[in-house]
Amino acid sequence: MVAVSRDCFPIELSRKRKEQVIQVCLKQNTHVVPVNTIIENEKDVITALKEIKEKQINALVVYLGNFGPEGPTTLLAKQFEGPCMFTAAAEEPKNNLIQDRGDAFCGLLNASYNMGLRNLAPYIPHFPVGTAQQIADLIKAFIPIARIVKGVKGLKVFSFGPRPQDFLACNAPIKPLYELGVEIMENSELDLFDIYRRAEKSPEISGIVEEMTKELGPGNQYPDLLKKLAQYEWALRKFYDENLGASEYGVFANKCWPAFESYFGFVPCYVNSRLASMGIPVACEVDIYGALSEFMAMCATEFPATLLDINNTVPQELYKKSQNKVKGYKMNDLFMGFHCGNTPSCCLIEPQMKYQLIMNRLLEDGKEPDITRGTLEGRIKPGQMTLFRLQSTADAHLRSYIAEGEILDIDPGSFGSTGVFAVKEMARFYRYVLLEERFPHHTAVAFRHMGKSMYEAVKMLGVKHIRSNQPEGVLYEKECPFS
Repeated sequence: MVAVSRDCFPIELSRKRKEQVIQVCLKQNTHVVPVNTIIENEKDVITALKEIKEKQINALVVYLGNFGPEGPTTLLAKQFEGPCMFTAAAEEPKNNLIQDRGDAFCGLLNASYNMGLRNLAPYIPHFPVGTAQQIADLIKAFIPIARIVKGVKGLKVFSFGPRPQDFLACNAPIKPLYELGVEIMENSELDLFDIYRRAEKSPEISGIVEEMTKELGPGNQYPDLLKKLAQYEWALRKFYDENLGASEYGVFANKCWPAFESYFGFVPCYVNSRLASMGIPVACEVDIYGALSEFMAMCATEFPATLLDINNTVPQELYKKSQNKVKGYKMNDLFMGFHCGNTPSCCLIEPQMKYQLIMNRLLEDGKEPDITRGTLEGRIKPGQMTLFRLQSTADAHLRSYIAEGEILDIDPGSFGSTGVFAVKEMARFYRYVLLEERFPHHTAVAFRHMGKSMYEAVKMLGVKHIRSNQPEGVLYEKECPFS
């Protein structure tokens, strides 16, 4: 947190008010590093940037304790290489409004105009002017926003293989990734098979088998398969470490069928779930923007996320049978989220290792499973959730959606990693956002409500097209008013 002060206002006003905010932050366990330099002129900007670097600060709150000098203030934000928030001090209840009036309310207007001159897009809260307590609350809310932006700017996507023919909806124009600050390294399926084979005699495999055995517990239905899965996991982890390069974080988007099973001898779902638990999401079907979205959801919540199909409707019979659990949701507010078995075990009820039923039909003619084993299946735990996707259109324009809801405590009676999801006005959201705007079938699922943080972060990343589910009576752009 750095304070600014206009030279014709008392510098002590900014210093004192900043210290009051810091003290409130400490009381509520919000970790904030104070920048001692107060910005009055451009020389102070140079001194502050040096201090910021020495203290390894990677997100910045710029605080107008008084009117503030708009030039140096915005120059600091331009020179700082990280997410910035602008806030300003409200006048104090017992303040001397002659000698100690700060005018930060006015100063933020000038700073905002100067931001436009410099093409800056910092985070400005809904109402950015407040008391020490109010500013401390804004800082706390800024932390997940900053974490998402910082994560995206330091991310590298590793992909293996081309997308399957029937999943071209997960299109991935590369240029918008670079515009976001994301690096990408595309590889072939042969590369994936090669790193898997080279990992065969790695001593780390036995330790991973022990971890898997402990994690699965009674759900370990195929103990003979764990060595192969551990070998695959170690191959990916080693590749990650060796190829992260200049990036800070990485995710995978990997080809997982139909040839994968014939060569590797298993499905990779359980390994994907474990890597997601480690903070390295792995998207199925080479869904590059799905991997990015899952990573962003994890950054927002500091909890593992997953990638699911917005898959099927809830049968009317199940809806009627579950009236005591649907919490007032309409039937078409519900849908089933599903994927083969990639959701982390911490998000599932009694997870078990099983086989991929659909792949078994395709590759093993529905017979005793062998090469289609390796999913992690179970009902997804009930509770809060947020659907999220950041996606490029085929003509390289970024767009996004965010919808908060919940996973209901209803057994879907199906297979895979699955659950009954509820979003208010889901039917209209499905028609006028997901279908109308050509979003693919995969959605990232955060196991918390994180709509506000994600919305502000996506906006800071320069995405102008952000959609959410509209309440009843508020029409979407192309929704017929006579429906």
